Amino acid sequence: MKKLLLITAISIFGLTKAQAQDVEFGAKIGANFSSIYGDTTDDIDMITSVINFGVYSEILLSEKFSFQPEIMYSIQGFSVGDDIVALNYLTLPLMGKYYVTKSLSLEAGPQIGFLLSAKNEDIDVKDSFKFIDYGVNIGLGYKLENGLNFGARYNFGLSNINDVQGSSDKFRNGVAQLTIGYSFL
Repeated sequence: MKKLLLITAISIFGLTKAQAQDVEFGAKIGANFSSIYGDTTDDIDMITSVINFGVYSEILLSEKFSFQPEIMYSIQGFSVGDDIVALNYLTLPLMGKYYVTKSLSLEAGPQIGFLLSAKNEDIDVKDSFKFIDYGVNIGLGYKLENGLNFGARYNFGLSNINDVQGSSDKFRNGVAQLTIGYSFL
């Protein structure tokens, strides 16, 4: 699996350089506000995780459109009472961006996530969740001319992440993200 992720990352970032004239690379960090939704989630609360971080490549296709593949580490999860379940994912968002103005963009695109670990306090609960998570992102971005950029995004989980034996309940991730980043060449 590690080889597959490495090959995917090299392909995304390597091919972008070969395919487009205007390519920017960058890094970003931010906060997640996450929970799960679906069957029997009435007692589930949102958690705020202080971190999501990663790298991206923005390929300018025209003055108004760009494509932005990303590799992100994202701490997600939920709480039930005082118990916090932390789900750590490696996510690969593939964002299409439309620039409303020179600085402000609307963005949308699919995302695949790979579950790295899952803990309920100090107990490993990774076997209770599926390894792969699919979702769709929508958001806004704002980029300054000096490369500093800001983003607000919501990930709607599309796949059932529940892998508890004997359970028919379906749960999906829901994650709001606020990020700050820096683009460099």
